Amino acid sequence: MEPEEIAELRTMYVFTPPDGQSWALTYEGLEAKLRERNPDEFIRVDDGSDGPVSGSSMHFGITLDDEQLEGMALLSPEGVSVKDCTIGSAARFAVWLRTDVVPQGAPVMFNTEWGLEAELPDAPVPDATRPRIAAAFMDHLVETGDLD
Repeated sequence: MEPEEIAELRTMYVFTPPDGQSWALTYEGLEAKLRERNPDEFIRVDDGSDGPVSGSSMHFGITLDDEQLEGMALLSPEGVSVKDCTIGSAARFAVWLRTDVVPQGAPVMFNTEWGLEAELPDAPVPDATRPRIAAAFMDHLVETGDLD
């Protein structure tokens, strides 16, 4: 598969703090950051009493460069994910997450739905520009295999 084809593949990207660390993520804090971007953004917090996710969860929409994405956040295990996302959109989301949500200097780890299925370990999001982050995501998707 050609790099430009891989770049358009869509999967879920999962962002977490490293094992044993925390971002002190709260639904209220994440909601405030989302509303700063767009006061009309979709946000719903579920208490976990029903549905496929055990424990509380936050579901949200976020618009990045005119693309509407859906995401989910959990407090335990702590993390934020975006669904059905291309490499470029995931890189834009990762930059926003690191800049606006995660405490300054705190590391961000990532994986994808495909990486989790292939039992790949979480990898650090490079503390770099969006193109470098996108390149790391591209390498990850290639590593998951089955892209022929």
